[in-house]
Amino acid sequence: MGNYILEVCVDSVESAKAAVRGGADRLELCANLVIGGTTPGISQFKQVRKACDVPINVLVRPRYGDFLYTDHEFQMIMEDVEMFRKLGADGFVVGCLRPDGNLDTDRMKALREKAGKGRMTLHRAFDVCRDPYRSLKEVKEIGVDTILTSGQQDTCMKGKALLGELIREAGDETDILVGSGVNAEAIACLMEEIDARCFHMSGKVIADSGMIYRKEDVNMGIPGIGEYDIFRTDENLVSQAKKLLEAKTCLHKSIKTG
Repeated sequence: MGNYILEVCVDSVESAKAAVRGGADRLELCANLVIGGTTPGISQFKQVRKACDVPINVLVRPRYGDFLYTDHEFQMIMEDVEMFRKLGADGFVVGCLRPDGNLDTDRMKALREKAGKGRMTLHRAFDVCRDPYRSLKEVKEIGVDTILTSGQQDTCMKGKALLGELIREAGDETDILVGSGVNAEAIACLMEEIDARCFHMSGKVIADSGMIYRKEDVNMGIPGIGEYDIFRTDENLVSQAKKLLEAKTCLHKSIKTG
């Protein structure tokens, strides 16, 4: 086992600061985490960049839904990658598929070039692609640094078998960043059973709004999600994951050198 990575996905300055206090090694910055994340705003990035001294990867996803983008949407993705690169982003989280479910290698190559020296992560578009092994091979050829995946299942624990195979196939060329349902318990299991070392979590909890006056019968968003529920990263959940990673890594090193 080499060095570990604990990446925390955040969609606010408050969550970003909590994640760093908890020990995050890296942030994935997005907007609208409640719908899986979309491209963050410029001012949001600038404030997080100013407040946090860890690497920041920016999710570039123009909308909720599938990963088959129109020409206009792809142009937006390209321009946003260039913009955030100039603003000082350390990396980019992107993904494009073709109608047949395979990775859109032409567009991914164009994004790799647009990202310049920045790191690139293929996000969970990978989890709905047709052939994960083919996509992994293509990712290596393109020069994508990381694949964020749950093993093509709803959660990382359900996708454990495929995750283990991907980690072995990826070797030292591509990081397999385990996501979806990641917490201290899942980390302990996956480090032990499949030698996972890169993890992506949100550590989110629902905080109650500070509003005193509330119009409870008006809903402006997704049914089932209250207008006064605020999603925030919990510093303690991140800290628990961080401490576990450190302990497991130290134990492994001591066994190896002993």
